[in-house]
Amino acid sequence: MNRSEQFIYIIGAGFAGQMIAAEIARKKIFGKTAAFIDDDPELIGKKIDGIPVLGPVDEFISFLRHSDRDEAIIAMPSAPKERIKSVYEALSRAGFSRIKILPALSQILDGSAHLIQARAIDPLDVLGRTPVTISLKESLAYLRGKRVLITGAGGSIGSELARQLLSGGAQRLYLFGHGENSIYQIDKELHILQKEGVGEKAVIVPVIGDLKNRDYMFYILSKLKADVIFHCAAYKHVPLMEENPVAVIENNVFGTKNLLDASVESGTERFVLISTDKAVDPVSVYGVSKMLCEKLVLQTAENLQEKNPGIEKKAAYMFVRFGNVLGSRGSILPLFAEQLKTGGPLTVTHPDMKRFFMTIPEACSLVLKAGGVGMNATPYLLDMGEPIKIEEIARQFIRFSGLEPDKDVQIAYIGLRPGERLEEPLWTKEENPQQTEYPKILKLKPVCKDFPLHKVLEKLYPICVDARQEVYRSRAELLKILTEEVPSLKEAYHGTTRIIR
Repeated sequence: MNRSEQFIYIIGAGFAGQMIAAEIARKKIFGKTAAFIDDDPELIGKKIDGIPVLGPVDEFISFLRHSDRDEAIIAMPSAPKERIKSVYEALSRAGFSRIKILPALSQILDGSAHLIQARAIDPLDVLGRTPVTISLKESLAYLRGKRVLITGAGGSIGSELARQLLSGGAQRLYLFGHGENSIYQIDKELHILQKEGVGEKAVIVPVIGDLKNRDYMFYILSKLKADVIFHCAAYKHVPLMEENPVAVIENNVFGTKNLLDASVESGTERFVLISTDKAVDPVSVYGVSKMLCEKLVLQTAENLQEKNPGIEKKAAYMFVRFGNVLGSRGSILPLFAEQLKTGGPLTVTHPDMKRFFMTIPEACSLVLKAGGVGMNATPYLLDMGEPIKIEEIARQFIRFSGLEPDKDVQIAYIGLRPGERLEEPLWTKEENPQQTEYPKILKLKPVCKDFPLHKVLEKLYPICVDARQEVYRSRAELLKILTEEVPSLKEAYHGTTRIIR
């Protein structure tokens, strides 16, 4: 062997691995595929397109001789996380420092895997449960030929929705966001993916704008004529929003109202709000903002139905609620990664703190599914499985990095911050979640008739929007209104050191 050449070992000789090998051979710039490594006894010892199939995986990797330049690509898109973890550990023990992985099966079900989709393996690939497999091709059929708008398209959820929507056959994909850098990044990434053959040839249109600008939202939606909207944009960092309560209500609540009203006027058929477990009996201003957004969506849906009987056969306005997603910007895994770079400690709020977790790709696949099968004025909840202790995730993260918790890296407990609680409920008692015919998608009972939404928004408007009013930007007045109208927030503030001023 000429050891100056880079060799690539593909773990998995199925359709995904074979497509990757074919692309490597065709482009001739990434190195040379040295072998497939697989567990299938019917394949081991044979050749596929001239490339030997070696194995079984764990045994063969353990004595594989390779150089530092060589790379391993795990091409096992249907394998459970436990298997991915064991393969990764075997590769690490064998000294591979360059390990990539293909995305989950749900993202390559259009029958094509591409080398550009391979990325460096990270803790998300081995932590948590094995995601449910959703056929994107089938799930996205309702979007074929449609104009689809994603707000917050540069964020973690919005950008993953955009990636998956490439397979949907949409006519146009509008990437709406306030931050030019994040929109630039996802716009560039999607064009590269399309160039490399991923997905279909939707026209991608970046749109820079601000949801808080009501006139602009009516103008831009009248021009874009979006058939379907996925509303992901929100301020969402809980402790930060506790310090900026007026800003979060202005952006999340009134921004959502502007978008909803403009969507109805421009004839948008489907509207899907991305919501959060923090909206359930909220104890933070962010949680209250998302609760109000949920109620706004349901109210809009009900008004549509009342004014246009039978419209629910064509239009559907809904929200989809779920818990934490692993790896989103500002969440614990990126924080742990930064802390690990400096040797720790990894900070955990409390040893008993638990959260429901789901990977971003799984959550997005389910949201896209719900957006197609969901009914008007109906709330949905993703089945998050069992909650996981944050401390356990920290320990697994340290082990993934080849270190030992409490020995190489310490874990420090920092205590609950304003707006946080040990556990987040996913639903209220009144919502009574019910199974649907679709795996991992639950239906909730709409609960909003007894809440004085219109009155609350009227009180909040002069604080958040009308600069001519004396109470404009008054934090104290805003918190007074919210604690009066939301019992769970009042209870959370009572008995804490949080001061309404």
